[in-house]
Parts: sequence; structure tokens; C-alpha cells
Amino acid sequence: MSRYNVLRPGKFAIFLVLMLLWASAAPIDARIEGDDGIVRVKSAVPMSEAIIRIKADLAAKGIKFFDEIDQSKLAGDAGIKLRPSTLLIFGNPPLGTQFITSNPNAGLDWPVRLLLTQDDNGDVWAVWTDFGWIARRHNIRDRDAQFNMATMVVRSITSTITSK
Repeated sequence: MSRYNVLRPGKFAIFLVLMLLWASAAPIDARIEGDDGIVRVKSAVPMSEAIIRIKADLAAKGIKFFDEIDQSKLAGDAGIKLRPSTLLIFGNPPLGTQFITSNPNAGLDWPVRLLLTQDDNGDVWAVWTDFGWIARRHNIRDRDAQFNMATMVVRSITSTITSK
């Protein structure tokens, strides 16, 4: 076994422990809306800054950033007015693909999709699908630790926008 393969699980374990410590020390006002699995976190910063902060945090964590889709621009190009709405797509393939190996249909929900949207009052929200809800949706019962990790990571990422 190569040295790289031996060190990698150790670094991942350290990352898990640090995330658990952080999650227990830094509660975040995340709300699951009804039974649809939607989680919303209010941003304390404008949309453009929220996007910058989230992308910077993804990079700092070594999480793969796949795409940024400006939905309001797409709507405008089609002659439709839409309040600011940007979809960020990112993930950690070693973590996310574990859900897909448990149930291939989980590929509908991976990689992670985080929507930044502005409401009629001008408030910016980070919105995503609750990972426990995704587990139930795809009847995945053998990846609890991985779903908990995904929850801690997205809460950590969105915590970067909850204060000025």
C-alpha cells in the first residue's frame, strides 16, 4: 500500500473530528420547511457576497465546485422577470458517490445543489435539500454516517453567510 493511501484515511478522520467539533460549537439557524425536505438559512450578506463566500469556503475545504447557474439571467434571456436566483453545484465525489452506490437513483440529488435566492423583501436565503430527507426518498439505510457528514459540511458552508 502506498504512503498516500495510508495517510488519506487519517486526514479524512481528522477532518471528520474537526467538523463534529465545529458543528457542536456553532449552531446555525437552519429550518426544514414542512415535510418537503427543504432547508433554508437566511444570509446576512447580499447575494453577490454570499456567492463569493460560499465558493471561497468550498475551495478552502477542497470541495469540488461544478457549476454556477444564474437562473434569473436565464429567465431574463427568455423575457421572464425572476428575482435573483443562483444555483451552485458542488460536491465531494468520495462522499457523494457513496449514496449513489447504495441506490443509483440518488444520482438525482448528487452532487449537492445549493440555491441562493432573494425574496420579495430583499432577504437572501441559502436553500438545499435535507440529506435525511434524501436518504428517505431513496430508501438509503446504510449510509447514516455519510449523510450526517454531508449535513455538517453544508451547514459549515452556509455558516459563512450568516454573519456580516
